[in-house]
Amino acid sequence: MTALVSLRNVSKRFAAGRREIPAVSDLSLDVHEGEILCMVGESGCGKTTTGKMIAGLSRPTEGQVLYRGQDVWQMRSEGFAAFRKEVQLIHQDPYASLNPARTVYKTLSAPLFRHRLVQNRKEAREKILELLRLVGLTPPEEFIDKYPHQLSGGQRQRVSVARALTVNPRLIVADEATSMIDVSLRISLLNMLLKLKREFNVTFVFVTHDLSLARYFAWEGRIAVMYLGRIVELSPTPLLIQNPRHPYTQALLAAIPEADPVLTRTKERLELRSHDIPSLLEMPSGCTFHPRCPWHQPGVCDRTVPRDVLLRDGRQIACHIVAREEEKEEIG
Repeated sequence: MTALVSLRNVSKRFAAGRREIPAVSDLSLDVHEGEILCMVGESGCGKTTTGKMIAGLSRPTEGQVLYRGQDVWQMRSEGFAAFRKEVQLIHQDPYASLNPARTVYKTLSAPLFRHRLVQNRKEAREKILELLRLVGLTPPEEFIDKYPHQLSGGQRQRVSVARALTVNPRLIVADEATSMIDVSLRISLLNMLLKLKREFNVTFVFVTHDLSLARYFAWEGRIAVMYLGRIVELSPTPLLIQNPRHPYTQALLAAIPEADPVLTRTKERLELRSHDIPSLLEMPSGCTFHPRCPWHQPGVCDRTVPRDVLLRDGRQIACHIVAREEEKEEIG
């Protein structure tokens, strides 16, 4: 599979007075053409910052963001314009991302005229009606001249999806795209995105804190589990769900409620040493998960940053204990 986007030893730090907050640290990742990659983790783990760097909205402090093998931030103006057109973002909050003073037509026609995909208002209107049908806003004539305040949250998010599709993108970064709409509408929206993926071979980077949504949306793709700015486990989704290896991934999966309340109560849970997330201003030494990890080994986990190890089953993991177990199995 071809790497559409590659992050190479990317770090992102934000200034906080005289100090710096490390949002992402030395992260490397390939996003393949036509795949779905979900990035999951607790709030503050760096998944949204990573998504914004992939979309070219945030420049890394260190490292490279490559699109089709070219450094995004070294591209010439025409190359960067093509990148901007091919990579789009669906924002988390449909109430804040749409201009309340613009109708649906004005919102969706702006990128069409900006990139010269239409020549006049008639062509723009026909294209927008087609897009509204595509995202399930039917009959489209009832929506095209409405303002955002006249739409529900689910309808607004579908307009946001339509806006991302106006320029025929190759990659869409969806940042918590379902978190602000009713639970009953989330599966409908995810099914619509899956349909777009199948019909147009759009690549998706889906950012979410909800591992159950990631499981549903990326069952045929991959999940990257992030913790304090690093990827701790990267795996094909079925493998990660059925046999999580990193203790943090195990803790996240154990927290997902089951449809049967009895199963939820009796589910085996990994007891963490602490439920408190360390401050980004006081990052733990070594493995940043070690203050909470039940497998913590003093002198190892608290001193050395674990390297990314490729396991025999194809997943990537950053854990001293799992890497040691893998070595023993290979020797045995």
